Amino acid sequence: MAFVNVNRENTDPYYRYKMPLLIAKVEGKGNGIKTVIVNMVEIGKALQRPPSYPCKYFGCELGAQTQMDPKNGRYIVNGAHEGPKLQDLLDGFIKNFVLCEECENPETNLVVQTGKNRIVQTCIACGHSRLVSERHKLTAYVIKNPPHLAAGGADDAATGGKKDRKGKKGKGKKEKEPTSPSVASPNDIDKEFDVAVPQQNGTSHKGKNKDKNADDDDEEWSVDTSEEAVRKRLENLSEGATVLTLNDDLEKSNSERVNMFYKHVEGIKANGGIPAIASSLSKIKGEAERLEVLDTAAGIMAELLYTDNLLSEIKQYRAIMLHFVHENKKAQKTLLDAFEILVGKVYPDVLLPRVPHILKSFYDEDILEEESILEWHDKVSKKLVGKEKAREIREKAAPIIQWLKTAEEESSEDEDDVEVVYENETAGDKLKVVSETIPAGKVINEAVDDDDDDDEEEEVNIDDI
Repeated sequence: MAFVNVNRENTDPYYRYKMPLLIAKVEGKGNGIKTVIVNMVEIGKALQRPPSYPCKYFGCELGAQTQMDPKNGRYIVNGAHEGPKLQDLLDGFIKNFVLCEECENPETNLVVQTGKNRIVQTCIACGHSRLVSERHKLTAYVIKNPPHLAAGGADDAATGGKKDRKGKKGKGKKEKEPTSPSVASPNDIDKEFDVAVPQQNGTSHKGKNKDKNADDDDEEWSVDTSEEAVRKRLENLSEGATVLTLNDDLEKSNSERVNMFYKHVEGIKANGGIPAIASSLSKIKGEAERLEVLDTAAGIMAELLYTDNLLSEIKQYRAIMLHFVHENKKAQKTLLDAFEILVGKVYPDVLLPRVPHILKSFYDEDILEEESILEWHDKVSKKLVGKEKAREIREKAAPIIQWLKTAEEESSEDEDDVEVVYENETAGDKLKVVSETIPAGKVINEAVDDDDDDDEEEEVNIDDI
């Protein structure tokens, strides 16, 4: 998953506060069309706000109805809206309801003063407090749905808050509301951010009336902004901000991240073999997404899964490979690059004669699409296995290529007229097992960054069948 700075006006790559890039998915047709914000819960956690707030903000800005299902983490804005447009609107929400106006730090807390129908924003880093503008329509929604109550459990998790509990000292006493127009009570901060602010060190009382029955307006709160207090608060930053600290791995080159992913999967295989890979698919795919090498992952998986017995392994490991290539043309291209190296360099004696069988098996198992195979066939590169060997592989693939082209032309018929017959193919054939193994990283490192020079390509002569 890609991440961006919470404050996108700050272009510093080492900015510590990150959030997931908003993912929008349009569903339905006609009057029922709607946009689902797929990762709204994750965005809410990153911003320390209930996900219902930014979703409602979108509805206010777009003049559209919103649907929110916190239990299932589903947040919808009616109408068709593109992800970049919603991301720009999210910047407005962050500026108005998240960032501190003094230090622009997103570690802020919203406290709703229900008796006075206003919202106080307090920064737990610098201590600055302000009243949130009442001009925006979202303000009324926030007042009716305070952060610790908004949308129930799912939003509680998003804000890092906890349900109201009576403390030992305050048991049986009615909680007082802060009345200063620019500050909020530290008790509210404790409940909202789970950050302890001791009374004797974290707050100060100004003009407090000693009489317990005195008016609440005689009491004023402020947050300790001394260097020591600020340092302690920074040490106790919320979990959401800590988790989203800039990942140094994304600063590495594509080749380095590819090798990191290779070693990650290789380690899983070394500890438990192919079954361990099969049982860890979600984690493996998640790591590929984290390192932003998902399109390349198919080639790495091919290198670690496939041997000289490739023809039978295609069906055997079909479920694993589909996780990486399904409806992903770039991933299928990477897989074809790895296939070309396996056939032309690593196991040429065993696999080269079986090229058409292998490609047809990939096609029959829905691992490779027709379009991907035909595009691969039309592009001859010298980078992977040399131009001569690349031509030879494609010549061997001629029967399946011709079959695919004929099937495409006659797709309206129930059966194809062309039957593909391969020589010396029997059901009992078994491939010879050779001792040569795939060198670590050899296949994928040669297949990655395969930007072929167009002027190097020549037309391939294919014998008619």
